[in-house]
Amino acid sequence: MDKNSDPRAARMLAWLGEAGASLGLCADSPCEPASTDAGFRRYFRVTGKDGATFIVMDAPPEHGGMEPFVRVTELMHEAGLHAPKIFASDLKEGFLLLSDLGRETYLNVLNEENAFSLMDDATTALVAWQKISRPGVLPEYDREVLLREVNLFPEWYVGRHKGHTFTEEENRWWKMTIDAVIENNLREAKVFVHRDFMPRNLMVSDPNPGVIDYQDALYGPVSYDIACLLRDAFISWDERFVLDTTIRYWEKARKAGIPVPSDFATFYRDVEFMGVQRHLKVAGIFARLHYRDGKEKYLKDVPRFLKYLRDASNRYLELSPLKHLLDRVEETQDRVGYTF
Repeated sequence: MDKNSDPRAARMLAWLGEAGASLGLCADSPCEPASTDAGFRRYFRVTGKDGATFIVMDAPPEHGGMEPFVRVTELMHEAGLHAPKIFASDLKEGFLLLSDLGRETYLNVLNEENAFSLMDDATTALVAWQKISRPGVLPEYDREVLLREVNLFPEWYVGRHKGHTFTEEENRWWKMTIDAVIENNLREAKVFVHRDFMPRNLMVSDPNPGVIDYQDALYGPVSYDIACLLRDAFISWDERFVLDTTIRYWEKARKAGIPVPSDFATFYRDVEFMGVQRHLKVAGIFARLHYRDGKEKYLKDVPRFLKYLRDASNRYLELSPLKHLLDRVEETQDRVGYTF
């Protein structure tokens, strides 16, 4: 890290020298990037005099405060989850000193041999997180938020990436799709929702898993996080594995008193419709990351979302307008993806 060319990093390291002194850290402690982020946050791994490592989060306050992260960290610990411990903070400047949950994410290590065990740990953690849910603690995942998210798809994926504007007929298909999906989402019981409970944000650790990147948590549909876990942005699973893991989660949730439907077929339909909302949102976000933020690596994963969307639209009559819409949109030639 070049402190001369990165004034914010220089301020961060100066703060670290004071805030981390009791942990054997100083302004000259070895420091390296720990991970990348789709937003504006940066993470650095710093090493103390005794070899212990810590994570420094750099979250510029102009892009959102750190209070949500701190608040949800407290909830994660209340639930007994293995979330980072906060050793020091400067909320005004946007710096946090955190415990290091390790270097290996689920995404790095998942394979056919370990998937059952790792996902079993993940769904156990998810049920523990949902079990402490109550209203009035986290912001609501309401209609306004759900709509704002899905509308990223026509704006950024269809409009910017495909260079296409919906026709009058396509607008009708879009409205029919969104009405069906969001009405189903809003009928669900509400729990605490991580909102990115996926292999990239689960660390292989002891206890397992370590949970990160939860600052955007809301109070919303009970199916959201299991849909997120098994319909991932970066890895695809055989449908039999998805179904089996969803059933096992559903059984754990019912036993723990989580308000999932008593009929599994109803719950699985909820998961599928929740997945459609998320896939539309993330396809739009990935296009926005490419064109607005110059982060080109994300767009290549959009075909996975389109497959999820097609699979769901082929299964449910209410989603047939989405199938027609995707057929029409995907006839459009992609724009050349240069960013400057």
